[in-house]
This record gives sequence, C-alpha cells and structure tokens, in this order.
Amino acid sequence: MFPVIKGASYILVNAPDMVIHNGTTQTLERETNPDSEYLKKAPEHLRAFDDVVAYPANQTYIGNFDPIELGEMARPWYDKKIEGASRFGKFGEIMPQDEFYGLMKISDAFDLVLLEKGFTANVKIKFEAHNLLKGFSVKLGNGVEIEEIEKAVDNLGAEGLYMNGRLVGCVKRAHEFDKALTAHVMIENLAVKASGILAVLHLVDKFGINKDDIDYIIECSEEACGDMNQRGGGNFAKAIGEVAGLKNATGCDIRGFCAAPTHALLNAASLVQSGVFKNVLVVAGGSLAKLGMNGRDHVKKGMPIMEDILGGFAILVSENDGINPVIRTDCAGRHTIGAGASPQAVIEAIVASPLERAGLKFNDIDVYAPEMQNPEVTEPAGAGDVPTANYKMIGALAVKEGQLEKSKLSEFVKKHGYVGYAPTQGHVPSGVPIIGHGREKILNGEITRFMVIGKGSLFLGRMTNLFDGVSFIVEKNPGKTEEKTVSKEEIKNMVADAMKEFASYLFQK
Repeated sequence: MFPVIKGASYILVNAPDMVIHNGTTQTLERETNPDSEYLKKAPEHLRAFDDVVAYPANQTYIGNFDPIELGEMARPWYDKKIEGASRFGKFGEIMPQDEFYGLMKISDAFDLVLLEKGFTANVKIKFEAHNLLKGFSVKLGNGVEIEEIEKAVDNLGAEGLYMNGRLVGCVKRAHEFDKALTAHVMIENLAVKASGILAVLHLVDKFGINKDDIDYIIECSEEACGDMNQRGGGNFAKAIGEVAGLKNATGCDIRGFCAAPTHALLNAASLVQSGVFKNVLVVAGGSLAKLGMNGRDHVKKGMPIMEDILGGFAILVSENDGINPVIRTDCAGRHTIGAGASPQAVIEAIVASPLERAGLKFNDIDVYAPEMQNPEVTEPAGAGDVPTANYKMIGALAVKEGQLEKSKLSEFVKKHGYVGYAPTQGHVPSGVPIIGHGREKILNGEITRFMVIGKGSLFLGRMTNLFDGVSFIVEKNPGKTEEKTVSKEEIKNMVADAMKEFASYLFQK
C-alpha cells in the first residue's frame, strides 16, 4: 500500500540584522564596495517584526491564510496587513530574531555561540513563555560579558550577532585554519540546524506525533556541513534529531539544490513502502546566504527588503493508515539525463509522463505545485512570476496533447495553480509549500489530488550543465482494503489438492 503524509509544519524566522551581516548579497557588497549606497540605504528598508507577521504571504505559509484568498488579493501585498495576524499558525510560526539566536545557542554542541548576559536573560523569559521552548531555557546558560564577545569578533575571526545594529553575541570559528569550519560557515550551519529543529518541534506538537515512533530522518536543505577533508560530509539530519529528542531515529542528508525536498520525499516514501522504516521525517532548515538576495532591486524600487526571513519545514511520511493522503510511488516523474533541457522537455518529463503512467489527464490534478516563489520578491529583480510561468507551460502542454482548448489556457492557470507565497530560500519553494494546505484540503474533501514538482539548477555547482526535476502525485486515501490471510491448514490443503490434480494428470497421460 502507498505511504501517507501524516503532517507538515512550516516555520519562518525574521532575521533583519542577519540580512545586513550574513546575506551573501550584502557581505559580497561590503567586501567589494564598502561605501556602497545600497549598504547605506538597506537598514532603512528592513521591516518591523509585526509587519513581517502581518504580511499576507507569510500568514499563508504558516497556515493562517488560504492560498486561494491570497491569489484574489490585489498586489502589492507588502503594503497590506492581515488584521489580528498571529506569529503562530496552524502549521508553525514566525519567530523573531532574538529568540532565534537563543535557538542557535541551544543547537550549539561545541560552545561556538556566545550571547551577552543581559540579552540571554531576556531570551530566557521569552523561552519560558513559548510552549515548545520552555524546556530548553536552562540550556541557554547565563551568557558572557560583552567584552568577551567583542574580543572574539575583533581578534579571533568570530561572526557577530546583532540586534538593531547592536552587538549581542557571536559565533566563533570551529578551527583555526580549516576553511570549512570558519565562523562564516558555522553560522550558516547553525542557522540550518536551529530552524530545522523548530520545524520538527512544531510537526510533533501540532500532529500529536510520538517522537519515539520516528525511526529515520532525511534533511534536505541546500547547505552541506563537514570539514576540510569532507566538506559536505553531513549530518544535519541526526544533529537536528538529537536536539529535537528523536532518540530512536537515524538518518542522513540528501542534496539536490532546489529539487532536494522532492527527492527526499520520494526516498522517504520508498523506504516506508518497502518496510525498511515505518515513519520517515523529511526536514529542511533555512538558507542564511539567501537573505536579502534580491535586496538591491527591492531598495531601488522603494520596497522593503522582502527576503528578511529564513524558511523551514518538516513532513512526516508513514505507513498507510487508511486516512491520510497517499504518495503515488508508482508514477513518479523524473527528468532524466538524456531528456533535454528545454522547458517543454522538462515539463513533459516531470508532468506529462507521470500523468500518462497514472492514467490521468492534466485536468485530473486539482493543484500543481512547481516553484512556489513569492512573485512580489522575484518580479522586481526581473525573474518574473515563476509559479505562473510554470502553470502556463503545463497548460500549454495540455493544449499540445489535445486535453485543453487554447482559449481556456488562462482559466486552467487560475484553476490549477496557487499564487507563489514561499520565501526565496532555494529548496523551500520547490513544491513542498503546498503539502500543508493540500493535505488539509484533501482531508476536508475540497480536492482529490495535487502534484509536487521539484526543479533544480545543477549547473550552479559547476560540475554539470544539467537541470534537474522530479515529481509525485498526492491523492485522497481510498481507505484500507482488508487483506485476506491464509492459515497454515488452508495452505496444507491447497498443496494436497494440487498434488492430487497433478497425480491425476500423470495417470491420464
């Protein structure tokens, strides 16, 4: 029987100071053009935490706002607010930066994170008030004097942690000479780990999951941790599971650029269906490097810097329970090495081909989920509305296959696609944002099936010019069919009857 999706959590972390000090666009600008006008203007374009919480796309991501309603809301969204918006949602939460620094501290196994005493005391109070973090407050310790932090940043290669431009902590390097363990790399790794932990804690809490039942973890973000001898050795999966309390689990990391989550979910589904593991957790933390990635274009157009959030998610794939939506492992889409790199070739491989194998038409998929980037982030930078471009390609292929009238292409796009609402964190937008809303809509009887489409740019690693793409269909569970068991006595009788028939056959010959 096909495996099921038992739950999905989604988290965001508002990190305005990390945009300035840790986002690749800003750090590179500081190295190459320290007197840049952009760097001078950037702090004025950072949003307040309340504005980040009330932002409609963010509320959609954590489950408090329906993606259909978001699509009907006129843009720009950044000048609109969801009234009464909460940082906590059906699927997760939006965490403020100071609490996230505390979460990085409790995620630190090698005493690399230093937080100032007064700052630590304030974060402890916030942890005690947080339903999922109050048990961790003791791990924050008492903090250190600011002089120790300043010395580490000024003289020992540490990366500073700031609040409203004020130094409140740092992340130290993990080795004096190893370039894979510099403070710059360690802060990125700890951001992945901490945000992944937060996603797992929400998944376990919101879906009533017994931690002891999770027996395998797959982490699928875009970072890779290691040292100079194995720069991508891993393992984020077990590191996250350790802090989250998943003591019966083992696991590994899967990497595939933006398509990695879809690869990870297919691997999880295969492991469960084969019986190797019963409950496989797929988790990804956020990408610190991508904070403010398009910030220069946002500032030029007088917008807030929209990429001021880290994103993360956790999804549990389990044995079929007859209730939750199933992952169709019999018709996974895959963009093979020889498939060709044209947009049409990619869509044929990861959309049309699996539909044909499943005996489905293009219109049989209620919602397609390709690259779900928020268009309000990508359009100012010239990248266009990425989800809509994908829906148009899918619709055009349906027209080519004779399954859709050309005049109904616009209607197809509106009916079968959600507007993008995910942060541009690379791996986060690629298909998986739909799972929370889609699973809920299937259980409520609003839709029957959706398709998760993961696409990746493998050429970014300079090892190949290939693109990547995988997909799978999630659909309503038909319910468990009772499997008839056969007793030993019945088997004995069946064998005896077969031998009698064979003897009779020989006698006739």
